[in-house]
Parts: sequence; structure tokens; C-alpha cells
Amino acid sequence: MFELIEPVVKSMGLELEDLELKRTGSKALLRVYIEKENGVNIDECAQASREISALLDVEDPLPAAYVLEVSSPGLDRALKELRHFKKYQGRLVRVVISEPIEKQTFFVGKLAKAGDTEIVIELPKGMEITVPYSLITNARLEVEYK
Repeated sequence: MFELIEPVVKSMGLELEDLELKRTGSKALLRVYIEKENGVNIDECAQASREISALLDVEDPLPAAYVLEVSSPGLDRALKELRHFKKYQGRLVRVVISEPIEKQTFFVGKLAKAGDTEIVIELPKGMEITVPYSLITNARLEVEYK
């Protein structure tokens, strides 16, 4: 689905950040998250919704009825893929893991490095923790107030 929608979004000068497909009763909910460097506005979301809807009407990739939502991923966006972690190096993140490291299962700190198999989080007081992607159950950007 990503490969189907991405060219439409790119043609509008936007980036396809993420997709979610969920069942909600008898219908499916397709959430499309778009962005650009300085953020997207409501008009861009509406235009992207029209373009994506037209594409999905023609291609018909979903076997059942669906509701389409197009929005920005928000300031506290989820980090799900390697490309997300690499893109947001240097930003404040909250990471939840499935097994304790240093007796903790979540960390908040600066995403110092995003490698191919693990990330490095710079914690307060200059400490660093290395977390393999395989242990990450949830990761988000934290809103930074300056």
C-alpha cells in the first residue's frame, strides 16, 4: 500500500511518513500520515486526501469498505522504521523496550545515533545507552520546549 500511495504524495511535494490500516467494525480505517520540512497544513491534508482517495477508487486495493484519514504525524510522532530513527537523530525521544537494560524498560533522551541494528540514546548527565531495535516496543519523539 505504501508503494501505491507514496508517488501521489511525493508529486504534491510532501513525504509519506507512515500508514496504518485498522479494522473498526465492518469498515477499515486507513490512516495516512504526511509531512514536509515546515509541517503540513489542513489544506494540504485535504488535497492529499482527495488525490489518495481518487487513486484508491481506481486501484481498489482494499477488499472492504474503508474510511480514509490524512493528517500530520504530530510533534510526538511514532518512530517505527529505521528511516524514522535515522531522520530524527539529535532529537529527544522516548523509547520503551521489552527487556530491561540497566534495570529500566524505558528511556527518555537524545537520539545520538541510529545504526542499522541499534540506537544510542544520550541520557541526562552524559550517560549513553545502546538499545537494539529488536527490543524496542514503542518509540516516539518527545515534545521539546525551548
